[in-house]
Amino acid sequence: MNKVIISLGSNISPDHNIPSAILLLSLKHRLLDITKVEITDPIGIEDQSKFHNAALLVETWFSQDAFNTFLKEIEDTLLRDRSAPKFGPRTIDLDIVVWNGNIVDNDYYKRDFLKRHTDMLLNN
Repeated sequence: MNKVIISLGSNISPDHNIPSAILLLSLKHRLLDITKVEITDPIGIEDQSKFHNAALLVETWFSQDAFNTFLKEIEDTLLRDRSAPKFGPRTIDLDIVVWNGNIVDNDYYKRDFLKRHTDMLLNN
C-alpha cells in the first residue's frame, strides 16, 4: 500500500470542484486525512479569483505513474482546461506532493501553504 499526499487547488467553483474531486478520489482509494481549505492569492497571473487549497492523505495500490494518470482523469472529469495559461484559473489542480514519505513536488519548498498543509498531514 502506498501513502500519498495530494494537493488540491481551485479558483473556479471551488465549493463544487474540491468536494467533487475528493468524492472521485474516494471511489477508488482510501482517504486517511484532509486539511482545512485555505484561501490564497494567485501566483503568476494576479488578475483572477483567489485559490482554495487543501491537501489529502490517501492510501492506494496504484503505482505513482498510474496514480498520477488517475489524478489527471479526475481533472479532466471536472473540466480542467489544459490549454489555459499555467498559472491561470482552473476548476481543479491535483498534484502528488509526497509519495511514501518522499517529497516529489518541488513546489513544497516554494509555496508556504503547500508546506503547511503537507506538514500537517505528515505530523498526524
